Amino acid sequence: SSKTFWTTTGMFPQELIIGFPKCVKISKVGIQCYLVRTLRIEKSTSKDPVGFEQCIEKDLQHKEGQLQMEEFPLPEFQATYLRFIIKSAFDHFVSVHRVMAEGT
Repeated sequence: SSKTFWTTTGMFPQELIIGFPKCVKISKVGIQCYLVRTLRIEKSTSKDPVGFEQCIEKDLQHKEGQLQMEEFPLPEFQATYLRFIIKSAFDHFVSVHRVMAEGT
C-alpha cells in the first residue's frame, strides 16, 4: 500500500531484510525512501538470513519534501534474502515506502 511505510528508530545504521520463498535471480533493485543519505544493499543465498555479501553502496541525493526514488541495475545475481542497510541519513528518522526487485 502506498499509504504504509517502515520508519527507523533514530540511530544508524538501521537494516531491513526481505526474504523470498526460494532463491531467485535478480537483475534490478529499486527503493522509494525519504531522507536516506547512504544505502547499502546486500544479498544472501542461504536458507536463513546469514552470510550476506555486498551488492552496492551508494550516497543518495537529498530531495527536500519528496521521496527519493532510486533504481540499481545490477549484474544478474541469485538471492534468497536482500538486506537494505541505511548507514546514514539527512535527519534523525527516515522512511522506506517501497522496495522492488526485478528478475526471475
